[in-house]
Amino acid sequence: MQLITGKTKLLGVIGDPVEHSFSPVMHNAAIAELNLDYVYLPLPVKAKDLERAIAGFEAIGLVGFSVTIPHKQTILPLLSEIAPNAELVGAVNTVWRTERGWKGTNTDVEGFLAPLRTTLRLRDWSQVIPVILGNGGAARAVVAGLLRLGCSKIHVVGRDRDKLDLFKQNWADSYLELDLKVHIWSELSGLVSETNLLVNTTPVGMYPFVDKSPVEEELMEKLPKGAIVYDLIYNPRPTEFLKIGEKVGAIAIDGLEMLVQQGAAALQIWLQQPVPVDVMRRSLLEHLGLN
Repeated sequence: MQLITGKTKLLGVIGDPVEHSFSPVMHNAAIAELNLDYVYLPLPVKAKDLERAIAGFEAIGLVGFSVTIPHKQTILPLLSEIAPNAELVGAVNTVWRTERGWKGTNTDVEGFLAPLRTTLRLRDWSQVIPVILGNGGAARAVVAGLLRLGCSKIHVVGRDRDKLDLFKQNWADSYLELDLKVHIWSELSGLVSETNLLVNTTPVGMYPFVDKSPVEEELMEKLPKGAIVYDLIYNPRPTEFLKIGEKVGAIAIDGLEMLVQQGAAALQIWLQQPVPVDVMRRSLLEHLGLN
Protein backbone atom coordinates (compact mmCIF):
# COMPACT_ATOMS: atom_id res chain seq x y z
CA MET A 1 0.00 0.00 0.00
CA GLN A 2 1.30 3.46 -0.94
CA LEU A 3 2.61 5.53 1.96
CA ILE A 4 1.03 9.00 1.82
CA THR A 5 3.09 11.72 3.50
CA GLY A 6 3.26 15.49 3.64
CA LYS A 7 5.35 15.38 0.45
CA THR A 8 2.75 13.42 -1.56
CA LYS A 9 1.41 15.52 -4.45
CA LEU A 10 -2.38 15.74 -4.72
CA LEU A 11 -4.67 15.14 -7.69
CA GLY A 12 -8.41 14.55 -7.68
CA VAL A 13 -11.83 14.63 -9.28
CA ILE A 14 -14.54 17.15 -8.41
CA GLY A 15 -18.24 16.68 -8.94
CA ASP A 16 -21.57 16.02 -7.27
CA PRO A 17 -21.79 13.12 -6.83
CA VAL A 18 -18.29 11.60 -7.06
CA GLU A 19 -18.90 8.54 -4.89
CA HIS A 20 -19.53 6.50 -8.04
CA SER A 21 -16.32 7.59 -9.79
CA PHE A 22 -13.85 4.94 -10.96
CA SER A 23 -11.23 7.58 -11.78
CA PRO A 24 -9.31 7.07 -8.50
CA VAL A 25 -8.97 3.36 -9.31
CA MET A 26 -7.29 3.84 -12.68
CA HIS A 27 -5.25 6.94 -11.83
CA ASN A 28 -3.81 5.48 -8.64
CA ALA A 29 -3.00 2.23 -10.47
CA ALA A 30 -1.03 4.19 -13.08
CA ILE A 31 0.70 6.27 -10.39
CA ALA A 32 1.73 3.09 -8.56
CA GLU A 33 3.05 1.55 -11.80
CA LEU A 34 5.17 4.66 -12.37
CA ASN A 35 6.32 4.63 -8.72
CA LEU A 36 5.50 8.31 -8.22
CA ASP A 37 4.63 10.08 -4.98
CA TYR A 38 1.17 11.25 -6.04
CA VAL A 39 -2.34 10.33 -4.93
CA TYR A 40 -5.65 10.89 -6.76
CA LEU A 41 -8.68 11.55 -4.55
CA PRO A 42 -12.46 11.89 -5.01
CA LEU A 43 -13.38 15.44 -3.95
CA PRO A 44 -17.14 16.02 -3.55
CA VAL A 45 -17.98 19.64 -4.42
CA LYS A 46 -21.54 20.98 -4.58
CA ALA A 47 -22.42 23.62 -7.17
CA LYS A 48 -22.79 26.36 -4.55
CA ASP A 49 -19.29 25.62 -3.22
CA LEU A 50 -17.38 25.50 -6.51
CA GLU A 51 -15.68 28.91 -6.30
CA ARG A 52 -14.60 28.37 -2.69
CA ALA A 53 -13.31 24.88 -3.55
CA ILE A 54 -11.13 26.18 -6.40
CA ALA A 55 -9.62 28.79 -4.07
CA GLY A 56 -8.99 26.07 -1.49
CA PHE A 57 -7.25 23.86 -4.05
CA GLU A 58 -4.83 26.69 -4.77
CA ALA A 59 -4.18 27.10 -1.05
CA ILE A 60 -3.31 23.44 -0.48
CA GLY A 61 -1.20 23.12 -3.62
CA LEU A 62 -3.37 20.66 -5.56
CA VAL A 63 -1.49 19.85 -8.79
CA GLY A 64 -4.57 19.26 -10.93
CA PHE A 65 -8.03 17.76 -11.03
CA SER A 66 -10.69 16.19 -13.21
CA VAL A 67 -14.10 17.86 -13.55
CA THR A 68 -17.37 15.96 -13.84
CA ILE A 69 -21.11 16.69 -13.54
CA PRO A 70 -22.30 19.40 -12.78
CA HIS A 71 -19.19 21.61 -13.03
CA LYS A 72 -17.85 21.18 -16.59
CA GLN A 73 -19.31 24.47 -17.80
CA THR A 74 -19.71 26.51 -14.61
CA ILE A 75 -15.99 26.20 -13.86
CA LEU A 76 -15.02 28.16 -17.01
CA PRO A 77 -15.11 31.69 -15.50
CA LEU A 78 -13.04 30.50 -12.53
CA LEU A 79 -10.04 29.56 -14.72
CA SER A 80 -7.19 31.82 -15.78
CA GLU A 81 -6.70 30.10 -19.14
CA ILE A 82 -8.77 27.78 -21.33
CA ALA A 83 -7.30 25.62 -24.10
CA PRO A 84 -8.74 26.19 -27.61
CA ASN A 85 -10.39 22.76 -27.75
CA ALA A 86 -12.20 23.45 -24.47
CA GLU A 87 -13.31 26.85 -25.77
CA LEU A 88 -14.79 25.11 -28.81
CA VAL A 89 -16.56 22.53 -26.68
CA GLY A 90 -17.56 25.11 -24.09
CA ALA A 91 -16.71 22.72 -21.26
CA VAL A 92 -13.66 21.66 -19.25
CA ASN A 93 -12.92 18.24 -17.78
CA THR A 94 -9.21 18.61 -16.90
CA VAL A 95 -7.55 21.40 -14.91
CA TRP A 96 -3.95 21.98 -13.81
CA ARG A 97 -1.92 24.72 -12.14
CA THR A 98 0.35 27.01 -14.14
CA GLU A 99 2.30 30.15 -13.25
CA ARG A 100 -0.68 32.16 -14.48
CA GLY A 101 -3.24 30.21 -12.45
CA TRP A 102 -5.59 27.35 -13.26
CA LYS A 103 -5.71 26.17 -16.89
CA GLY A 104 -8.47 23.97 -18.30
CA THR A 105 -8.78 21.68 -21.30
CA ASN A 106 -11.13 18.98 -22.53
CA THR A 107 -9.95 15.41 -23.08
CA ASP A 108 -13.50 14.05 -23.43
CA VAL A 109 -13.48 14.45 -27.21
CA GLU A 110 -10.63 12.00 -27.78
CA GLY A 111 -12.04 9.74 -25.10
CA PHE A 112 -15.42 9.62 -26.82
CA LEU A 113 -13.88 8.89 -30.21
CA ALA A 114 -11.57 6.07 -29.08
CA PRO A 115 -14.03 3.13 -29.14
CA LEU A 116 -15.71 4.37 -32.33
CA ARG A 117 -12.36 4.51 -34.13
CA THR A 118 -11.18 1.09 -32.94
CA THR A 119 -14.31 -1.06 -33.14
CA LEU A 120 -16.20 0.70 -35.93
CA ARG A 121 -13.39 2.18 -38.00
CA LEU A 122 -14.79 1.02 -41.34
CA ARG A 123 -18.00 3.03 -41.04
CA ASP A 124 -18.66 5.91 -43.42
CA TRP A 125 -19.37 8.50 -40.75
CA SER A 126 -20.45 11.10 -43.29
CA GLN A 127 -23.58 8.97 -43.79
CA VAL A 128 -24.31 8.67 -40.04
CA ILE A 129 -26.90 11.05 -38.57
CA PRO A 130 -26.49 10.88 -34.78
CA VAL A 131 -29.02 11.70 -32.10
CA ILE A 132 -27.54 12.98 -28.84
CA LEU A 133 -29.56 12.79 -25.63
CA GLY A 134 -28.77 15.77 -23.41
CA ASN A 135 -27.34 19.22 -24.00
CA GLY A 136 -24.72 19.71 -21.28
CA GLY A 137 -20.94 19.81 -21.37
CA ALA A 138 -20.60 16.14 -22.28
CA ALA A 139 -22.96 16.62 -25.23
CA ARG A 140 -20.78 19.42 -26.53
CA ALA A 141 -17.73 17.14 -26.43
CA VAL A 142 -19.70 14.52 -28.36
CA VAL A 143 -20.68 17.05 -31.03
CA ALA A 144 -17.03 18.08 -31.41
CA GLY A 145 -16.01 14.43 -31.70
CA LEU A 146 -18.66 13.63 -34.28
CA LEU A 147 -17.60 16.62 -36.34
CA ARG A 148 -14.06 15.27 -36.30
CA LEU A 149 -15.34 11.89 -37.50
CA GLY A 150 -17.08 13.53 -40.44
CA CYS A 151 -20.71 13.76 -39.33
CA SER A 152 -22.20 16.98 -40.70
CA LYS A 153 -25.80 16.66 -39.49
CA ILE A 154 -26.51 16.09 -35.81
CA HIS A 155 -29.69 16.07 -33.70
CA VAL A 156 -29.61 17.07 -30.02
CA VAL A 157 -32.51 16.31 -27.68
CA GLY A 158 -33.14 18.00 -24.33
CA ARG A 159 -35.88 19.03 -21.94
CA ASP A 160 -35.39 22.80 -21.78
CA ARG A 161 -36.09 24.74 -24.96
CA ASP A 162 -34.12 27.80 -23.86
CA LYS A 163 -31.03 25.73 -23.07
CA LEU A 164 -31.36 23.91 -26.39
CA ASP A 165 -31.58 27.18 -28.31
CA LEU A 166 -28.47 28.45 -26.51
CA PHE A 167 -26.68 25.17 -27.30
CA LYS A 168 -27.49 25.60 -30.99
CA GLN A 169 -26.49 29.27 -31.01
CA ASN A 170 -23.13 28.51 -29.43
CA TRP A 171 -22.29 26.16 -32.28
CA ALA A 172 -23.57 28.66 -34.85
CA ASP A 173 -21.18 31.23 -33.35
CA SER A 174 -18.25 28.83 -33.88
CA TYR A 175 -18.49 29.26 -37.68
CA LEU A 176 -18.08 25.52 -38.22
CA GLU A 177 -19.94 23.84 -41.05
CA LEU A 178 -22.53 21.93 -39.05
CA ASP A 179 -26.23 21.24 -39.55
CA LEU A 180 -27.28 21.03 -35.89
CA LYS A 181 -30.94 20.48 -35.05
CA VAL A 182 -32.29 20.75 -31.51
CA HIS A 183 -35.46 19.09 -30.24
CA ILE A 184 -37.41 18.93 -27.01
CA TRP A 185 -37.78 15.46 -25.51
CA SER A 186 -41.32 14.88 -26.83
CA GLU A 187 -39.89 14.97 -30.36
CA LEU A 188 -37.48 12.08 -29.74
CA SER A 189 -39.97 9.46 -30.94
CA GLY A 190 -39.81 10.90 -34.45
CA LEU A 191 -36.02 10.73 -34.55
CA VAL A 192 -35.16 7.25 -33.28
CA SER A 193 -36.17 5.42 -36.46
CA GLU A 194 -33.95 7.77 -38.52
CA THR A 195 -30.71 7.45 -36.55
CA ASN A 196 -28.01 4.79 -36.54
CA LEU A 197 -26.11 6.33 -33.59
CA LEU A 198 -27.96 7.14 -30.37
CA VAL A 199 -25.73 8.66 -27.68
CA ASN A 200 -26.75 9.18 -24.06
CA THR A 201 -24.91 12.07 -22.39
CA THR A 202 -27.45 12.51 -19.57
CA PRO A 203 -26.90 11.14 -16.04
CA VAL A 204 -30.09 9.05 -16.29
CA GLY A 205 -29.18 5.48 -15.34
CA MET A 206 -26.01 6.43 -13.45
CA TYR A 207 -25.32 4.83 -10.08
CA PRO A 208 -27.22 4.75 -7.73
CA PHE A 209 -30.29 5.02 -10.01
CA VAL A 210 -29.31 1.96 -11.99
CA ASP A 211 -32.81 0.88 -13.02
CA LYS A 212 -33.45 4.02 -15.09
CA SER A 213 -33.07 4.54 -18.84
CA PRO A 214 -33.48 7.80 -20.78
CA VAL A 215 -35.24 5.84 -23.54
CA GLU A 216 -37.85 3.14 -23.03
CA GLU A 217 -37.74 -0.22 -24.82
CA GLU A 218 -40.85 0.51 -26.88
CA LEU A 219 -39.13 3.52 -28.43
CA MET A 220 -35.73 1.84 -28.79
CA GLU A 221 -37.36 -0.89 -30.88
CA LYS A 222 -37.68 1.70 -33.67
CA LEU A 223 -33.89 1.85 -34.15
CA PRO A 224 -32.71 0.69 -37.60
CA LYS A 225 -30.85 -2.61 -37.91
CA GLY A 226 -27.16 -2.25 -37.02
CA ALA A 227 -27.64 0.97 -35.07
CA ILE A 228 -25.20 1.89 -32.31
CA VAL A 229 -26.27 2.85 -28.79
CA TYR A 230 -23.50 4.59 -26.87
CA ASP A 231 -23.83 5.48 -23.18
CA LEU A 232 -21.21 7.79 -21.67
CA ILE A 233 -22.07 6.34 -18.25
CA TYR A 234 -19.66 3.64 -17.05
CA ASN A 235 -21.20 2.74 -13.68
CA PRO A 236 -23.17 0.48 -13.78
CA ARG A 237 -21.80 -1.60 -16.61
CA PRO A 238 -23.93 -2.13 -18.62
CA THR A 239 -26.54 0.53 -17.99
CA GLU A 240 -30.25 -0.12 -18.42
CA PHE A 241 -30.08 1.97 -21.60
CA LEU A 242 -27.48 -0.38 -23.09
CA LYS A 243 -29.30 -3.50 -21.89
CA ILE A 244 -32.38 -2.37 -23.78
CA GLY A 245 -30.28 -1.45 -26.81
CA GLU A 246 -28.71 -4.90 -26.97
CA LYS A 247 -32.12 -6.52 -26.46
CA VAL A 248 -33.47 -4.79 -29.59
CA GLY A 249 -30.38 -5.75 -31.60
CA ALA A 250 -28.26 -2.61 -31.46
CA ILE A 251 -24.48 -2.47 -31.03
CA ALA A 252 -23.80 -1.30 -27.46
CA ILE A 253 -20.82 0.82 -26.35
CA ASP A 254 -20.39 1.88 -22.74
CA GLY A 255 -18.36 4.72 -21.27
CA LEU A 256 -15.47 2.65 -19.90
CA GLU A 257 -13.01 3.14 -22.77
CA MET A 258 -13.92 6.81 -22.96
CA LEU A 259 -13.14 7.05 -19.25
CA VAL A 260 -9.77 5.33 -19.73
CA GLN A 261 -8.67 7.41 -22.73
CA GLN A 262 -9.74 10.80 -21.39
CA GLY A 263 -8.16 9.93 -18.05
CA ALA A 264 -4.88 8.89 -19.63
CA ALA A 265 -4.72 12.17 -21.55
CA ALA A 266 -5.36 14.12 -18.34
CA LEU A 267 -2.79 12.19 -16.30
CA GLN A 268 -0.16 12.79 -18.97
CA ILE A 269 -0.80 16.53 -18.65
CA TRP A 270 -0.45 16.46 -14.84
CA LEU A 271 2.64 14.21 -14.75
CA GLN A 272 4.29 15.55 -17.93
CA GLN A 273 5.26 12.06 -19.03
CA PRO A 274 3.75 9.03 -20.82
CA VAL A 275 1.33 6.98 -18.73
CA PRO A 276 0.49 3.23 -18.79
CA VAL A 277 -2.92 3.15 -20.47
CA ASP A 278 -3.10 -0.65 -20.33
CA VAL A 279 -2.61 -0.56 -16.56
CA MET A 280 -5.42 1.97 -16.23
CA ARG A 281 -7.80 -0.14 -18.31
CA ARG A 282 -6.86 -3.38 -16.55
CA SER A 283 -7.34 -1.83 -13.10
CA LEU A 284 -10.90 -0.86 -13.98
CA LEU A 285 -11.75 -4.26 -15.41
CA GLU A 286 -10.37 -5.94 -12.29
CA HIS A 287 -12.28 -3.53 -10.06
CA LEU A 288 -15.46 -4.43 -11.91
CA GLY A 289 -14.70 -8.15 -11.75
CA LEU A 290 -14.48 -8.37 -15.54
CA ASN A 291 -10.86 -9.46 -15.90
